[in-house]
Amino acid sequence: MSTFEPFDRRRFLRRAALGTASLTLGLAGCDTPDGHAPSTDGETTFPVSLAPEDTPVERKPYEKKPFVVLVRFGGGVRRLETISHPDKTFCPFIYHELAGRHGLVYKNVEITSDPGIDTSHGQGTLYLVTGKYHHYEDVSHKPFSDRFVPVVPTVFEYLRKTYDVPMHQALIVNGEDRLGEEFYTFSNNHLFGVNYRSTVLSLFRFKVHKLRQELARTDLTDQERDDLEKDLRKMEENDYRTPDTPFASSPELDSFWDRWMAYYGKTGLVNPRGDRLLTTLSLWAMKHLRPRLLMVNYQDPDYVHWGPAHFYTRAVSIIDDGVRELWNAAQADDEYRDNTVFVIVPDCGRDNNLAMSVPFQHHFNSKCSHQIFAVIAGPKRWVPRSPQVFTRRVEQTSVAATIGELMGFATPRAEAPSLFQHA
Repeated sequence: MSTFEPFDRRRFLRRAALGTASLTLGLAGCDTPDGHAPSTDGETTFPVSLAPEDTPVERKPYEKKPFVVLVRFGGGVRRLETISHPDKTFCPFIYHELAGRHGLVYKNVEITSDPGIDTSHGQGTLYLVTGKYHHYEDVSHKPFSDRFVPVVPTVFEYLRKTYDVPMHQALIVNGEDRLGEEFYTFSNNHLFGVNYRSTVLSLFRFKVHKLRQELARTDLTDQERDDLEKDLRKMEENDYRTPDTPFASSPELDSFWDRWMAYYGKTGLVNPRGDRLLTTLSLWAMKHLRPRLLMVNYQDPDYVHWGPAHFYTRAVSIIDDGVRELWNAAQADDEYRDNTVFVIVPDCGRDNNLAMSVPFQHHFNSKCSHQIFAVIAGPKRWVPRSPQVFTRRVEQTSVAATIGELMGFATPRAEAPSLFQHA
């Protein structure tokens, strides 16, 4: 495994695109009624990881409900290359197979244009999992940083408080260069919180596991141990949500990473990279961890910030291939077959300004960057009246209530109704 940290292209690009103008954005206050702890100095005080209430909660077994795969069609994608033109789409499997034969496609999903609502990846992810729009800012108010805290419970918390679902079966699969999104796993709502969090599979988590395994060796020299401990501390310091127990694991997760290491080795030079890595991690998770709710945070279309349009269209195709692999894996598995629903929705759209040198931006709040879509595909007992196409305007925040309706839990803090109510 390489010891250097990957170049943070998002931070560089946002600095280049936004410059000092971004500093004029207003700062939102804390959502104290939801348990979002206020900062005292704006720099070093992080949100408190509140535990749920002391009264034990009797949770039901998760039975007679579907598995759900939430695909964040990430990195920002437009309707133009995905669902606007059936004969020109770069995601033919999603459009023709899932939406065309097994699902519902909502062509007019939008992110609201209210002040403070950003069309970017971390924010869009939180709109999806909480069902609430909010102006998010970094926990220590640093510009160009995406260390956010959900202001209301996430769908993972609702699921795990309602049902007896262990942490390793409420999964987020995350990319290599979006470290902040490792920690969108729970809110600070005093009735939910850290005890009902999801967990994350990512190369960053694998590196943490690898270092811990190395430190368990008894043949290390003092210098080797000091170097490894220093590297581990540096990585653990990134956990701004649970600094006392950074990157908490479990026997199931440790076993998963041990199996991964035995197969791909320690170098990081053998396993897939980019969004192909996310597909592979998700396939492994379905086989070895059996998640009830799996969120895949694809991201490669964001590489279009570098300029060439084929960086974007090829990334859309790679996501389409990944979704095809996940769908086929579900159909080949006795437990997942006929019992799995895919919910596919972008984190944000992208500009369509041909006057720009790179007409694929999303940080400038253009109309096109607010325009996305959604596809829900699965067995007809879970996705009735499919296939159908809907053109009525719906909100991105409807996704949280949709997952709640599918999985049988309430989402009282979600702002928009389920997409099924628009069907």
